[in-house]
Amino acid sequence: MWKEFKEFAMRGNVIDLAVGIIIGAAFGKIVASFVKDILMPPIGIALGGVDFKDIVVVLQTMPKPVSMNIGLFIMTIVDFIIIAFAIFLVIKGLNSMNRKKEEATEEAPAEPPKQEVLLEEIRDLLKDKN
Repeated sequence: MWKEFKEFAMRGNVIDLAVGIIIGAAFGKIVASFVKDILMPPIGIALGGVDFKDIVVVLQTMPKPVSMNIGLFIMTIVDFIIIAFAIFLVIKGLNSMNRKKEEATEEAPAEPPKQEVLLEEIRDLLKDKN
């Protein structure tokens, strides 16, 4: 069982998936910081000095404060849109590269098998004899 697990874990696609998840998590943190620290402050200033962290709807104040953090939710939506767009661009680029590979493969016709070439030569020789 250990041997099977080791073979499974060491396959290229499993390792690629793990690397993709790690890079994706790091990319998500970068985008979250970009939205929170760079993108939202100028938008807040443009909207009259709004700090998105402070946009809340207070549902209850006593005995324990409960609120809906609308501003943080808006920032998370912006994070998602940026990440989704970046993934879209990557997938679009990969699809474009795959299409170019397929077109190149289709353009170059495959050579017929050796047996077929020999049979054609024999056929041609027999035609010449008659």
